[in-house]
Amino acid sequence: MTTALDHAAAVATETSRFVATVRTADPATPVPTCPGWTLTDLVRHTGSVQRWFTVLLRQKVQQPPRSRDVDLHWPSTSAGYPDWLAEAAAQAGAEFASADLDAPMWAWGADQHARFWVRRMLFETLVHRVDADLALGLEPDIDPALAADGVSEFLANLPFAAGFAPGTAALRGADRTIRFTRTDGPGDGDWLVRLRPDGFGLDPRAGHDETDADASVRGTAADLLLLLYGRLDRSADRFEARGDDELLAHWTANSAF
Repeated sequence: MTTALDHAAAVATETSRFVATVRTADPATPVPTCPGWTLTDLVRHTGSVQRWFTVLLRQKVQQPPRSRDVDLHWPSTSAGYPDWLAEAAAQAGAEFASADLDAPMWAWGADQHARFWVRRMLFETLVHRVDADLALGLEPDIDPALAADGVSEFLANLPFAAGFAPGTAALRGADRTIRFTRTDGPGDGDWLVRLRPDGFGLDPRAGHDETDADASVRGTAADLLLLLYGRLDRSADRFEARGDDELLAHWTANSAF
């Protein structure tokens, strides 16, 4: 059984790492994993998401919000963005500490509780921290347990993401399966995605069903996380891909988050 992760604490840690990475970097540095973005764009996006999610938590919305009109308090210069991002995380942390994160509230994903937004904020922040690392030629370091949780979070929520990931509507199949298997560390590390004629989703038998999937990818938890977010290609040497490559290509083309 895996130990429960402290998502709120991890948001603070990942944001601190992000801030440290970009503080002395050229804000105009291109971010190859987010085409057309600079480091400033990357920080602006992450800080905006953190502030927006914090407002949703504060309001405990019960219906999809009609507006994203949030006062973002933009810094006056690009040099101010690292501190601005740190302030966003501090505001989020204060909300986490005072809120009942088990309270019911609207969320676009599978978990209709306040805690959804903390976990979602964490992986938005972590993946974009990795984007900053890659833009600066640094080797990303991701905690394996956190990465495995990120794989679970991504795959559990992807079936609900059609509103902003329209390609997911094409993830259909006549009972076709894709297995993602973690090769490092203890704990949960097997995810079976089943494509049905009416949709797709995680199969709860993953980890207990030893039958072969139609396609499979094996790699470390961190590498699987980056694969799912499109930061790594399945053809990389760090993966062991087997089975129906056309099915894997179809998944990759339509699961962009």
